[in-house]
Amino acid sequence: MSNANPLANSVAEEVLAIDTPENVIFGYQVAGIGSRFLAAVVDTVLIVILQLVVNLTLIFVVANVSGASILTSGDSGDITIVAAIFGLLGFAFLWGYYIFFELLWNGQSPGKRWAGLRVISEDGTPIDVAGALIRNLVRIVDFLPLYYGIGVITMFVDRQSRRLGDLAAGTLVVYDRGALTLEHLIAANAQLDRVSSAESNSSKLPLHRLEKTHVALAESFVSRQDELYNRGEIAVLLAQELLQAMELPPQPLNEYEAVALLNSVARRHL
Repeated sequence: MSNANPLANSVAEEVLAIDTPENVIFGYQVAGIGSRFLAAVVDTVLIVILQLVVNLTLIFVVANVSGASILTSGDSGDITIVAAIFGLLGFAFLWGYYIFFELLWNGQSPGKRWAGLRVISEDGTPIDVAGALIRNLVRIVDFLPLYYGIGVITMFVDRQSRRLGDLAAGTLVVYDRGALTLEHLIAANAQLDRVSSAESNSSKLPLHRLEKTHVALAESFVSRQDELYNRGEIAVLLAQELLQAMELPPQPLNEYEAVALLNSVARRHL
């Protein structure tokens, strides 16, 4: 689909440039080991708390249903069954916790959200089900021999700080860019009036003058804007190109005006 190449003259090995089929470069700031470690600590604490609550609840239920006979009988078969249940629960929490949240929150677990991180595919698109499954299944190997020992070594070796799970799934962790606030969007839409007034005092932009490639550029930007490291710069460049394609005079747009224009084109395309 697209190729990912490190920027040659940017933040050293921390910014990844992804060249889309439309020849637009999207920049992502790759998360380092420190921020990922903090996110992992938060997630681990939450997993331990959740597992402790579930285990205590399970013990309480088993004790009440069986009259504590299973827990106190000393029968090796009963003890094996209880131990197997706890083991399955532990695996389910370690494996399912990350998959659930990364799919629910578009590449973020609670720890990653707290640290401002997000998992994306190498081509810049959101993580899919297969990617979430693979990167978290391999997490078991990354965790060895003790708390991400192999994973940390791999992250030190890889230029983009990827662990084995990321390499296997074709994913990477980047710093998340917060979405525009409602106030910003309201202000930007209000300022777009000066752009539309350039076309015979019409309240609508002449979108019919845009070609499919221009619409594709706007749609590509809108779908990725929340993860872009250089969102403002890209938005302004694309907006000026759209204005020129619509035969409107150049406008000194700021980031929010440019983003609003691109959103309008993507939302009301032909």
